[in-house]
Amino acid sequence: MLTPYLPYPLLTGGQTRSFNLIKRLSSLGHRISLFCLIKNDHDKKYIGELEKYCEEVKVFKRSEKPWTVSNILRTGFSFFPFLVIRNWAKGEKEAIKEKIQQEKFDLIHAETFYVMPHIPKTDIPILLVEQTIEHLVYKHFADEFKIPLIKQLLYIDVFKMKHWELKYWQQAKKVVAMSDEDLKAMTDEVKSLDVDTVPNGVDIEYFGEKVTRRSETPVVLYLGNFTWLQNREAVDILVKKIWPKIKEKLADAKLWIIGKGAKDFFAKLETDSVRVDEVSDVRVAYQQASILVAPIFGGGGTRYKNFEAFASGLPVVTTSIGIRGTDAKDEEEVIIRDSSQEIADAAIDLLTNPALYKKLAINAKNMVREKYNWDPIARKLSDIYEKLGEVS
Repeated sequence: MLTPYLPYPLLTGGQTRSFNLIKRLSSLGHRISLFCLIKNDHDKKYIGELEKYCEEVKVFKRSEKPWTVSNILRTGFSFFPFLVIRNWAKGEKEAIKEKIQQEKFDLIHAETFYVMPHIPKTDIPILLVEQTIEHLVYKHFADEFKIPLIKQLLYIDVFKMKHWELKYWQQAKKVVAMSDEDLKAMTDEVKSLDVDTVPNGVDIEYFGEKVTRRSETPVVLYLGNFTWLQNREAVDILVKKIWPKIKEKLADAKLWIIGKGAKDFFAKLETDSVRVDEVSDVRVAYQQASILVAPIFGGGGTRYKNFEAFASGLPVVTTSIGIRGTDAKDEEEVIIRDSSQEIADAAIDLLTNPALYKKLAINAKNMVREKYNWDPIARKLSDIYEKLGEVS
């Protein structure tokens, strides 16, 4: 298995998905050699957590910062997009080549298309798992960019990204999407693509465990990995267009912006009523907050914050794009609105309507318990492994 990160600690959605699946796939009898990328030697202290479930864990260093002069220049003179260049690790391709020559493997699991350049020429079947459709994510970012010259350069990179993403889909023996919406987008691009859906999930017991109590004053939460473009865009919309409307109606309300990189990107937003922070245990944020408000308008993938909030009993207000990849229905398990004014109005209504609040919290928790537990999700992936690897 190749991942573009070390799947521990569980700070991002990708880490959460990979760790939970590795843990369960191991218990189902699969023997996994994990090759992954790290930014610095500090991450090596977490390798032991993965060695509990893997035959071997090997790490390779990529550049610590994405926007280095070297990465930008290499992208400019390369047919590969920035995302591939940024996630290239010297020595990994040679190490994989040596490994597959030494031992017999039934399949190679590549988590994201941009780790695929590390795979040498081989007859071993490749399973490519796409956590999101990357070229659509970056096209949305380019569409919204304001500086014309840079906008055109971004579109060139999106063109390269789409080329390689579709090329690697077709090189893989099988592709896995996170949602039916992503699956349809893939087959619209490549009609003959062999693709299945293995959704994201949540550790019901972990997030259901009580670790703190709900705040007595209203707390609006946005939680995410802020190295991810969509999360930064969502915070920008929340702070500029939604939060002022909520604050106008609920003067004692607080806004929390919590997650990886929060202080790097949003430290200047901190005030008496706005908290910007990282937490070691996200359950504290979910269980202390009053609602999660996620104004997400960039498509692709599914959002772990939804599953984790649902499992924590925290009601969610989001967009029709932000709720993709779940079966949650408007005003049953979630509130779905698609304009800033509607999102603000829904958040205010939810914070002042105890009956609706309780209904959403109960229904959403029941939904994830029934449909999004990691155990059946891991069994579905295991079935794909066995068919792909021709294991009886």
